[in-house]
Amino acid sequence: QVQLVESGGGSVQAGGSLRLSCAVATSTYSNIYLDWFRQAPWKEREVVAAISPFTSNTYYGDSVKGRFSISQDNAKSTVYLQMNNLKPDDTALYYCAAAAGRIFGYAGRWNWPATYNYWGQGTQVTVSS
Repeated sequence: QVQLVESGGGSVQAGGSLRLSCAVATSTYSNIYLDWFRQAPWKEREVVAAISPFTSNTYYGDSVKGRFSISQDNAKSTVYLQMNNLKPDDTALYYCAAAAGRIFGYAGRWNWPATYNYWGQGTQVTVSS
């Protein structure tokens, strides 16, 4: 069982920065794949960034490459999303998602919502122009 609690959302002007946190409650943190998705009103859920627990490889959606950075603190069982140079199009509800166990072919599946079976409640990010 995995529980996820996001925090750090808020309102910021374009060009600003925010850091989201996702606290992960589980007994098997070392085997948890973690991803950030976002969803804006009237839009489909969009992948943002992911990190693999076995390789520490990171993955990013095209719209955030070069601006966002995913990282994790294993001692705190927390994954972070550092968001820089925010744009109004980044406005969305940001979700932390997790998948437990070994996922073969993760590099080809990291951006699928169906890969993840645990989801947080989300934290709102609003970027004004």
